[in-house]
Amino acid sequence: MPISLKTLKTSTFRLAAIYMMVFALSVGVILGYVYLNTVVLLQQQSDDTIGAEVQGLAEQYRQRGLSGMLEIIKERSNSNTGSVYLFTNFVGRRLAGNLDGTPTRAIRGKGWIEFPYAVRTQNGIETHVARAFHLGLEGGYNLVVGRDIEERLKFTILIRRALFWALGLAVFFGIGGALLMSRNFLKRIDSISDTTRRIMAGDLTERMPVSGTGDELDRLAVSLNEMLAQIEQLMNAMKEVSSNVAHDLRTPLNRVRARVEAALRSSDPKEQREALEKTLIDADQLLATFNALLSIAKAESGEARNSFTNVDLGQLVEDMAELYEPIIEDRNGTIEVTAPHGIIIPADRHLLAQVLTNLLDNALKYGASEADGRPHIELAVEETASAIRITIADSGKGIAASDYKRVTKRFVRLEASRSEPGNGLGLSLAKGVMKLHSGRLIFTDNAPGLKIILEFSRK
Repeated sequence: MPISLKTLKTSTFRLAAIYMMVFALSVGVILGYVYLNTVVLLQQQSDDTIGAEVQGLAEQYRQRGLSGMLEIIKERSNSNTGSVYLFTNFVGRRLAGNLDGTPTRAIRGKGWIEFPYAVRTQNGIETHVARAFHLGLEGGYNLVVGRDIEERLKFTILIRRALFWALGLAVFFGIGGALLMSRNFLKRIDSISDTTRRIMAGDLTERMPVSGTGDELDRLAVSLNEMLAQIEQLMNAMKEVSSNVAHDLRTPLNRVRARVEAALRSSDPKEQREALEKTLIDADQLLATFNALLSIAKAESGEARNSFTNVDLGQLVEDMAELYEPIIEDRNGTIEVTAPHGIIIPADRHLLAQVLTNLLDNALKYGASEADGRPHIELAVEETASAIRITIADSGKGIAASDYKRVTKRFVRLEASRSEPGNGLGLSLAKGVMKLHSGRLIFTDNAPGLKIILEFSRK
């Protein structure tokens, strides 16, 4: 597996390497503690045994004298217990024991000594190491009592070797794991970077790769994909808006231009005044279109959240009903209002009022009853445990269920509504405002007519 400098520079490798160092240090400290304590414990046990035996033999010498001392040492030397004994006179001559001669270190002084000595085994003569205590007795005699520590030394070496191997393997597998993790992590990061470059090049259909493991990179990729989907939707909407604006505004602008040219060519003040009045109406329609677009942009950007205040929906609906009641009465229609006060939500009152204005305008335009040709509108506010709803219902022809989603797009006008003035932005604004308020715009059949529900969630 080739290792690149790019892999070694990743944060994953650095973190894994730091963790490996901490882990190796921890392993080293633990094993070192075990090693030292084991060695010390074994040596302490051996020294305690030797010390007790030295004291016992010294006591026996004081009680039984030389003959008793020789008898005890000869008896113990014949037993194969791993102990070593040497009893010499004042000139260093061996009187008893299983050592051939006085160890060199015993000649130099008294106390604890370690020395090599020859041991006869099944494989022949071997050299072992013994640890002993050298004690001088009355009469110039010398006593050396010890134990063979060859097995203990081998065990110590084994533990020390295991310590080194454990540290080595920890470092080896730690670095190997760090490289493997870094390589896989870098591969996924490179994949995300490549996708990002393609998106920057203009391909908004690209999405970040998701491995399916559910780890932090997957969660990040899912969030980025949701953001990219929203951006793609907004970009497509912007293209659609640009196209629709260019298409829908070209006709009134050309009409204004033609009317102005005709007025300039005419010398009749009445025709000129009439042209100016019609031009003013067209200008107002153009301004209304641009104002609606600005309101939609403001709602969809979330900027209006800064102006949220506590709004009493019952009061708002009641105010809108009072505003439209004279217009409805002029058309011999009726409006039924159910608006209890005290239902308060954080909202932008101006945008909500604009939405209700658009919906009531639509109800007046398209909600006339087929039976008597008069508008009959129901306007209500209701509160449940999970949501708050404002309902606007009419008794007109309504719209087909297949058109519910389409009518919320910008500049979309159904065939039945093309004879009425308008710009096709009212329901788009309503959808954007409800999104701003984390709510929903719902269309249902009022049988007959259309029922539109503005639903605000309590969560």
